[in-house]
Amino acid sequence: MDYLYLLATLLFVFGIKNLTSVKTCLRGNKLSQLGMLVAIATTLVVMTDISWPIVAGGVLLGAAIGAVIAKRTPTTSMPEMVAALNGLGGVASAFVAMADLLQSDVMKKDGVSLWQTGAIHALSTPIAILIGMLTLTGSFVAYFKLSGRKLAHPVKGSARHALHALLGIGLIACASWQILATDGAELTISTVAVALIASILGVFLVLPIGGADMPVVVSLLNSYSGIAGAASGFVIQNPLLIVVGALVGTSGLILTQIMCKAMNRSLGNVLLGGMGEESVAKDAKDYKSTKAATPEEVAMLLEGASSVVMVPGYGLAVAQAQHTLRELGELLQKRGATVRYAIHPVAGRMPGHMNVLLAESDVPYDQLWEMERINSDFKNTDVVIVVGANDVVNPAAREATGPIAGMPILDVDQARTVVVIKRSLAPGYAGIKNPLFELPNTLMVFLDAKEALEGMVKEVKELGR
Repeated sequence: MDYLYLLATLLFVFGIKNLTSVKTCLRGNKLSQLGMLVAIATTLVVMTDISWPIVAGGVLLGAAIGAVIAKRTPTTSMPEMVAALNGLGGVASAFVAMADLLQSDVMKKDGVSLWQTGAIHALSTPIAILIGMLTLTGSFVAYFKLSGRKLAHPVKGSARHALHALLGIGLIACASWQILATDGAELTISTVAVALIASILGVFLVLPIGGADMPVVVSLLNSYSGIAGAASGFVIQNPLLIVVGALVGTSGLILTQIMCKAMNRSLGNVLLGGMGEESVAKDAKDYKSTKAATPEEVAMLLEGASSVVMVPGYGLAVAQAQHTLRELGELLQKRGATVRYAIHPVAGRMPGHMNVLLAESDVPYDQLWEMERINSDFKNTDVVIVVGANDVVNPAAREATGPIAGMPILDVDQARTVVVIKRSLAPGYAGIKNPLFELPNTLMVFLDAKEALEGMVKEVKELGR
């Protein structure tokens, strides 16, 4: 059976490897699914004392719920779904540790502590419960924030960090009590205390984090769920769970570091919480020299363009306009223009969100250009069309101070003409003014993304007759 566990592990490794590329991500999903099937089947064969009706019912119910969620979740809600699944993964690991505890001699016999079962097992149990419950509540706070709910931390400033530190100290104390408790009542109370305090801390750590930083949070919570899984693997001595949990934990941390770099946030700020607090600049709507344009005027501009770059943002996803954007790109290509799509690492509200959205609408992979690759070529671009993006194209990031100071952005302002499709001048997730909107080479199209793009498609077709 160890060989089957090894096979499942290899499938997960190659699956994760393939997820790093848009071209191979579908294959990565298939490999990971196969790895999970092998892992479940092997575990069921290894386990002898199980209730098959309960296991079968659980597998069928879980598969049915997963299928329904996958079918009904639109691409716009993908970030929320990922956040929720991170939380469910964390709480599953916590439940595994709790279930093992309920069946152990430590719970049944007085005078026996967790520490006497071995240091690794004793330490892994509270870690799995702690991180699992923290991931659960933190993930669902992220879920509600990604859904547009306005949630604020009840404590401000340094007092908030003091509260977090106090909860952390309480967690360590309760975890130590759990490890050293020598009777069932103490063990039960300490376990409940660890789960409860960790749940509260999970809420408080994510509450002060602004929407602009949510991609970092989602990546970090994904890592937490992997760490909790690895810890639960040590609890039940399952090597596959240890390895897979470690893979998810480390890959999540790597992705978190990538997101931190893209958002100009330090990992220390993410771990401590409270970065990017929600606030809106007083001058967020104070624009004095914007130039409005219609889809017809933009179409006439595109008629003479030889190089066009599309910059998708979350507004594109909300409007479900990705297919119309692709249609416009195809029309321009037929007219001889070079069309590319510039992808910022955190465009949308989740890493890779725009890649998935455009791939879903059959945009060719070779037209998807990452920020590092496309930035140097904006100065040679005739027209840039920004669709529902804001913070990732905000030149304010080049300033020395400010909420997004130092954040890498797409240098769209260097293009000959920039067309920004946006319903209003409302600020983006960072809540600040965007100087791009007032630049002399910027045209603003104040329409819903789909309505604006459909108008451009219609007008480009008319010009081609």
